[in-house]
Amino acid sequence: MTHILVIDDDPTIRVVLTRSLQKQGYHVAAASNGQEGMEQAYRLWPALIICDWMMPVMDGLEVCRQIKAHPELSNTYFILLTSRGATEDRIVGLDTGADEFLSKPIEINELNARVRAGLRIYQLTQDLRNSKRALEAELAEAADYVRSLLPSPLTTPVAIANRFIPSRQLGGDCFDYYWLDSENLVIYLLDVAGHGLAATLPSVSVLNLLRSHSQVGFDFTQPASVLTELNQYFQMDLQQDKYFTIWYGVYNRTQDTLLYSSAGHPPALLLSGTLGMPPTLQALKTQGLPIGMFPEAIYTQNVCQIETPSTLYVFSDGVYEINQPDGTLWGLDAFSNLLSYYWQKNGQDIDGLLARIRSLNLNPTFDDDFSLLQVEFLE
Repeated sequence: MTHILVIDDDPTIRVVLTRSLQKQGYHVAAASNGQEGMEQAYRLWPALIICDWMMPVMDGLEVCRQIKAHPELSNTYFILLTSRGATEDRIVGLDTGADEFLSKPIEINELNARVRAGLRIYQLTQDLRNSKRALEAELAEAADYVRSLLPSPLTTPVAIANRFIPSRQLGGDCFDYYWLDSENLVIYLLDVAGHGLAATLPSVSVLNLLRSHSQVGFDFTQPASVLTELNQYFQMDLQQDKYFTIWYGVYNRTQDTLLYSSAGHPPALLLSGTLGMPPTLQALKTQGLPIGMFPEAIYTQNVCQIETPSTLYVFSDGVYEINQPDGTLWGLDAFSNLLSYYWQKNGQDIDGLLARIRSLNLNPTFDDDFSLLQVEFLE
């Protein structure tokens, strides 16, 4: 039921406004001062409030401030009733949060017209809020679905921990790791451009395609071959203009080698040396355009030797592209330095690392998906 609340210390004006609005078929409540008006607002959750500016106990500006500051009342359409006609006064009212003004003496036809307009705006705002809530619920469900597809941690002979924190809008991050056979471990992480379901669905498609191992032409032990084939499968003109970056590696436990290739993705970072001492840090990346941009794109691969102990970090750009109070981005170099710091603390504390990165973020949620793999080579 839609309510209109009238707040005015003049009993005559209260009666005139109440009766006029009731004749239009509205449910109307009235209050004689600002404090009483706030109490009724909390009880009725009105769609529209008509409030006098000058009142005892609590004036109209303070009522407006409190209404607009309340999460459940902030969309209430607020009409300030005043005999003040100066431009400066109206500016003060608008800055406080008032949506409209009615001048005394009140002209009933104008009152009815402004109320109709205010209720239309209120309903549109409510519809947008409801749509937003529905979309957020869908995105939350999609995030849970993506999370359910991600692999569980590994412990031996290679220990892999992961952290996936979807952004509020949900991006296109996805990752996987598994043993192809007793010798070869596949590790990859991809990031589809954009946000929302339009970015999530292609990432899940890639995940399912790579897990199925049924595609002709794929040699899953050869990263460059995998990226070349993916580029043929996922051209952006066939994928609603969506492209994605990916880092793909294959660790061979017998040879202690890591073969890798990347397509427009941030480099994986490999730290090695003596724990507690400054590590040797290698940025593992190859040249290659994101998957889907050009069918003729060429992908290459490199190989590196894995020493023990070593830790590999594979991640999306949401891990380090974090806005700082001075307007700059935290950045990849700062993230690399943080990894070196944790190495020197004699451990690979992924939760401590995550907590530190969270402390650098200005908002409760990340602006982009946060995906991080920590791969410890134990043998």
